[in-house]
Amino acid sequence: MAKVLVVDDSSSMRQMVSFALKQAGHDVTEGRDGNDGLSKAQGLKADLVITDVNMPGKDGLELTRELRKLPDYKFTPILVLTTEAGPEKKQEGKAAGATGWLVKPFDPEKLMSTVNKVLR
Repeated sequence: MAKVLVVDDSSSMRQMVSFALKQAGHDVTEGRDGNDGLSKAQGLKADLVITDVNMPGKDGLELTRELRKLPDYKFTPILVLTTEAGPEKKQEGKAAGATGWLVKPFDPEKLMSTVNKVLR
């Protein structure tokens, strides 16, 4: 059972991801954008972060870079779940410190398989 932070500006997307994670027994905290996600992360010490890229305020790649600067998140898996599928964006995500990249719409089974891999 892991503590997972889900950051997405779409409440329906946060609910779908949270539902899949909770079904698997994980403890989920939701952030409504990059700024909210960063402030929640600092009080949480999550075992995994799942973030969207395109959000108002601080986007998911900025959030990833900010999290990587924090001692608690230096090695925490960060999965990017986004509609962005281009190789340039993926490379930017990798450079920011993202562990993995999943494209929306997502398959809950694939999401959980990836979550289980990175949490090992």
